[in-house]
Amino acid sequence: MRTARNAHLGSVKGVKVAAVQLVPELGDVAENLQRCEALGDEAGRQGAEWIVLPEFFTTGMAFVDRMADAALPPDGAATQLMLALARRHRATVGGSFVCRDADGHNRNAFLLVNAGGVQGRHDKDLPTMFENCFYVGGGDDGVIRSGELNVGAALCWELMRTQTARRLRGRVDLLVGGSAWWSVPPWPPRALTRRFEARNAANAEKAAPSMARLVGAPIVHASHSGAIASPMPGLPVPYRGHYEGATIICDASGRTLARRGAREGAGVVLADVEPGRAKPSDEIPRRYWLHRRGPIPAAAWTLQRAHGRRWYRRHTLGRPVADVQHATAASTEPAPRAAVRR
Repeated sequence: MRTARNAHLGSVKGVKVAAVQLVPELGDVAENLQRCEALGDEAGRQGAEWIVLPEFFTTGMAFVDRMADAALPPDGAATQLMLALARRHRATVGGSFVCRDADGHNRNAFLLVNAGGVQGRHDKDLPTMFENCFYVGGGDDGVIRSGELNVGAALCWELMRTQTARRLRGRVDLLVGGSAWWSVPPWPPRALTRRFEARNAANAEKAAPSMARLVGAPIVHASHSGAIASPMPGLPVPYRGHYEGATIICDASGRTLARRGAREGAGVVLADVEPGRAKPSDEIPRRYWLHRRGPIPAAAWTLQRAHGRRWYRRHTLGRPVADVQHATAASTEPAPRAAVRR
């Protein structure tokens, strides 16, 4: 039964949504676009009406030089891929990539598209840690109108902050987004860093369901999988770790409807969700962070943020956009849709 609060949805009923889990090739835009197209097509063949790609679906994320050359224009190859998937599968498609805007700055832009074109955009408010090396933050409220739905977009550590819950709470019918969440490296003393990593992994796992409960809307959260190796900004030791968290779809109460663990590799998860605004089941705490980060992420947030802003000005700002022309599958005609359970 549709409640009075959700009467604005009119004829909108349950929809089949898909979240993509990608094993990225760091900084290789052309390769990642091909992988995302294959996974997006897999979701479309299974009847997905919404397909959500991860944060940084064109690149993954690590502190590697080629990331500074991986930005794409707003109407470039990443957007064209999403539009092709939307038209081929009669779907709404979203995902974020490092976007070079007309003012010369890079932003972590989440675009939502359908067969008719780009419906809206959300720029991640604050780069996380060393991400400051590659883009600057945005200032929009993260609410995108899509047909009869108000859609809330949130990326990675936006899911860790109370300000995200406040700007979306009670305002959206569906939450979408993704993460590129690093593990804590196993540095000595390993007994201590293992405890820090356990807390970090728990935060990555619970961030999306927690936001669903705080906002009062279902969430479709895409992610990455696989090992990561890169230099560590500001430190003489390399980073060795992995992406973590989960690709997950939850209802407005935070109940898991579909999940793929980060160690399960590339794939898609699908579930039927009913968009709408439920009464939030959790209260927003009176603090900045929703979840305790642990000492290593807390220190990295402060130190790498300062380092990254300088590095961005010196090494990223003014670099040319990536010269990538992605050739999508030959046909963009809609594929036969699988039966969608209602």
